[in-house]
Amino acid sequence: MERVWEESYKAYGVRKVWRQLVREGIDVARCTVARLMRDMDIQGIIRGKPHRATISDKRAPCLLDKVNREFRVPAPNMLGAYPLDTSKRIR
Repeated sequence: MERVWEESYKAYGVRKVWRQLVREGIDVARCTVARLMRDMDIQGIIRGKPHRATISDKRAPCLLDKVNREFRVPAPNMLGAYPLDTSKRIR
Protein backbone atom coordinates (compact mmCIF):
# COMPACT_ATOMS: atom_id res chain seq x y z
CA MET A 1 0.00 0.00 0.00
CA GLU A 2 2.79 2.41 0.87
CA ARG A 3 4.56 1.47 -2.37
CA VAL A 4 1.49 2.37 -4.45
CA TRP A 5 1.18 5.67 -2.58
CA GLU A 6 4.84 6.56 -3.12
CA GLU A 7 4.75 5.54 -6.80
CA SER A 8 1.95 8.06 -7.26
CA TYR A 9 4.28 10.75 -5.86
CA LYS A 10 2.22 10.70 -2.64
CA ALA A 11 -0.80 12.02 -4.53
CA TYR A 12 -3.23 9.08 -4.33
CA GLY A 13 -5.89 9.02 -1.67
CA VAL A 14 -7.73 6.04 -0.23
CA ARG A 15 -9.91 5.34 -3.26
CA LYS A 16 -7.10 5.41 -5.84
CA VAL A 17 -4.71 3.36 -3.68
CA TRP A 18 -7.47 0.80 -3.17
CA ARG A 19 -8.27 0.66 -6.92
CA GLN A 20 -4.59 0.15 -7.76
CA LEU A 21 -4.28 -2.66 -5.23
CA VAL A 22 -7.35 -4.38 -6.73
CA ARG A 23 -5.83 -4.02 -10.23
CA GLU A 24 -2.66 -5.68 -8.98
CA GLY A 25 -4.67 -8.61 -7.65
CA ILE A 26 -4.51 -7.74 -3.96
CA ASP A 27 -8.03 -8.30 -2.62
CA VAL A 28 -8.55 -5.87 0.24
CA ALA A 29 -11.52 -3.85 1.50
CA ARG A 30 -11.52 -0.11 0.95
CA CYS A 31 -12.25 0.55 4.62
CA THR A 32 -9.15 -1.47 5.52
CA VAL A 33 -7.04 0.66 3.19
CA ALA A 34 -8.55 3.79 4.75
CA ARG A 35 -7.82 2.58 8.29
CA LEU A 36 -4.25 1.55 7.48
CA MET A 37 -3.54 4.83 5.68
CA ARG A 38 -4.92 6.73 8.67
CA ASP A 39 -2.78 4.66 11.07
CA MET A 40 0.33 5.22 8.93
CA ASP A 41 -0.47 8.95 8.67
CA ILE A 42 -0.62 8.74 4.87
CA GLN A 43 -2.84 11.20 3.02
CA GLY A 44 -3.36 12.03 -0.63
CA ILE A 45 -3.15 15.49 -2.12
CA ILE A 46 -6.30 17.54 -1.58
CA ARG A 47 -7.57 19.74 -4.39
CA GLY A 48 -8.17 23.42 -3.86
CA LYS A 49 -7.18 25.89 -1.23
CA PRO A 50 -7.82 24.86 2.39
CA HIS A 51 -10.52 26.90 4.08
CA ARG A 52 -9.54 28.61 7.31
CA ALA A 53 -11.85 30.05 9.89
CA THR A 54 -11.32 33.63 10.97
CA ILE A 55 -8.62 33.88 13.61
CA SER A 56 -9.58 36.55 16.13
CA ASP A 57 -7.01 38.97 17.49
CA LYS A 58 -6.89 38.58 21.28
CA ARG A 59 -5.26 42.01 21.66
CA ALA A 60 -8.12 43.84 19.90
CA PRO A 61 -10.43 45.79 22.23
CA CYS A 62 -13.93 44.50 22.89
CA LEU A 63 -16.62 46.36 20.95
CA LEU A 64 -18.97 48.58 22.93
CA ASP A 65 -22.68 47.91 23.22
CA LYS A 66 -23.94 50.67 20.92
CA VAL A 67 -27.59 49.60 21.17
CA ASN A 68 -27.64 49.84 25.00
CA ARG A 69 -29.14 46.40 25.42
CA GLU A 70 -30.11 45.39 28.93
CA PHE A 71 -28.76 41.96 29.84
CA ARG A 72 -29.92 41.91 33.47
CA VAL A 73 -33.10 39.98 34.29
CA PRO A 74 -35.22 40.33 37.47
CA ALA A 75 -35.44 36.56 38.02
CA PRO A 76 -34.29 33.33 36.37
CA ASN A 77 -36.01 32.45 33.07
CA MET A 78 -37.53 35.93 32.77
CA LEU A 79 -35.50 37.38 29.89
CA GLY A 80 -38.40 37.47 27.42
CA ALA A 81 -41.16 38.02 30.00
CA TYR A 82 -44.00 40.38 29.11
CA PRO A 83 -47.72 40.54 29.93
CA LEU A 84 -49.72 37.82 28.22
CA ASP A 85 -52.56 40.14 27.17
CA THR A 86 -50.21 41.98 24.78
CA SER A 87 -49.49 38.82 22.82
CA LYS A 88 -53.04 37.95 21.68
CA ARG A 89 -53.27 36.57 18.17
CA ILE A 90 -55.65 38.07 15.66
CA ARG A 91 -57.94 35.44 14.18
